[in-house]
Amino acid sequence: MALPIINSIASWILKKRIHQIELFMKYPNEVQEELLHNLLNTAQYTLIGIKYDFESITNYATFAERVPVSSYEDVEPLIEQTRTGEQNVFWPTQIKWFAKSSGTTNAKSKFIPVSHEALEDCHYAGSKDLLCLYLNNNEDSQMFTGKSLRLGGSKQLYEDNNTFFGDLSAILIDNMPFWAEMSSTPSNKVSLMGEWESKLAAIVQETIHENVTSFAGVPSWMMVLLNRVMEETGKTNLLEIWPNLEVYFHGGVSFEPYREQYKKILPKSDFQYYEIYNASEGFFAIQDSNDSDELLLMLDYGIFYEFIPMDSFGTPNQKVIPLAEVVKDKNYAVVITTNSGLWRYMIGDTVRFTSINPYRIKVTGRTKHHINVFGEELMVENTDKALAKACKATGAEVLDYTVAPVFMKGREKGAHEWIIEFKNAPQNTEEFRQLLDEALQSVNSDYEAKRYNNMTLNPLVLNVARPKLFYDWLKENDKLGGQHKIPRLSNERRYLEELKAMQSEGSFTEGV
Repeated sequence: MALPIINSIASWILKKRIHQIELFMKYPNEVQEELLHNLLNTAQYTLIGIKYDFESITNYATFAERVPVSSYEDVEPLIEQTRTGEQNVFWPTQIKWFAKSSGTTNAKSKFIPVSHEALEDCHYAGSKDLLCLYLNNNEDSQMFTGKSLRLGGSKQLYEDNNTFFGDLSAILIDNMPFWAEMSSTPSNKVSLMGEWESKLAAIVQETIHENVTSFAGVPSWMMVLLNRVMEETGKTNLLEIWPNLEVYFHGGVSFEPYREQYKKILPKSDFQYYEIYNASEGFFAIQDSNDSDELLLMLDYGIFYEFIPMDSFGTPNQKVIPLAEVVKDKNYAVVITTNSGLWRYMIGDTVRFTSINPYRIKVTGRTKHHINVFGEELMVENTDKALAKACKATGAEVLDYTVAPVFMKGREKGAHEWIIEFKNAPQNTEEFRQLLDEALQSVNSDYEAKRYNNMTLNPLVLNVARPKLFYDWLKENDKLGGQHKIPRLSNERRYLEELKAMQSEGSFTEGV
């Protein structure tokens, strides 16, 4: 069948879903309420369903009163029961896949349950809806005349007690429908290679001769791959290699620090960037229009949403609210109940609603990845924005960064200490530091107040990292490739001190 015909048929099939999306946009709270009842009914005879008497729960208020909010540590014993072969613990259908994730704040591995329903009705549904929304907004797309270059995790699936665990991307690839594999590159064999450097070389060799029309992957690691492709081919931009490129689907980390770098290697005015928000626990939100920085919260994937206002998070006055009660421009921790049997589970992410009709969000950070030692309530969203401003003003380009507090000692005031690895360093580091500090004050009024006349906080400390410092740190911690990312912000200094210790002598510009 000719490629243009395949492109037309695939586009037509995927675009049909738009009417269902419009339905939950119109009746969001009703869709969520019905979904909660379905989840409770489905799991009423599980171990956890009997414990909390799901059968008698008829409304959200009773559900919230009866079922406690939980962290991974709370549900780990039940997950371990299931990993040893016991079923019907927290979900009635067989759980045989577990997405292994160590996260960035805890070296201990987490095993997130993935049911068949979650695979089909959440993760794969999200992937198809991403294409649906993109195609509806770009009627002339020729994406399916070529292939999508995907960059997933770097771990294979492992078997234990007749259950399987590995990166979520490995689980998705292993269960991928044939049509998705046919339209993707590299091959499943290469995608599931475990050793990152060998995998990178194999991906380059498999993809440089393909007609690649789209990319999908985490911006930081995708940039590493694309730079390698250009080195291998001797080209100065990607359109010389793949002239039919039209869109990059990205997620996992904020795109803001990388935006200008991508524009340089993709010099095409109508090239599209589409963001997604997903994790091992589920597929949550999708950018639903061109050139937008908002994500539409997807409400019919078998996930019921609740939110904890960050101004009360972790306090005795912590309040949990349903979707119907959220307001715009406030940071919330996300709590989910899923069709994999996670009940009122805190995923550790924070979001801010940019719209409530329909519900659109921006991911602002992690509950553990913020700095609030001095009452400044600094979020990753703030640091990404400030960094982008400083880079634009100086022409600098950033590869990675992390920030930690400098604690008060005696009469010494506190501060924030940064380590930044530049792709293109600013000509004047001191000017960059000042611009970054000013930009932080412009995007965060609490930080501005603490910095006023150096009342509480001194100017930030900027350390310029040696080349490949963050790569070496990730390698040392077995976190190369895939969804692994640098912890941007921390209320303690462990990551920053580890990075500083890895600096080679004489290649470190410290404390400007």
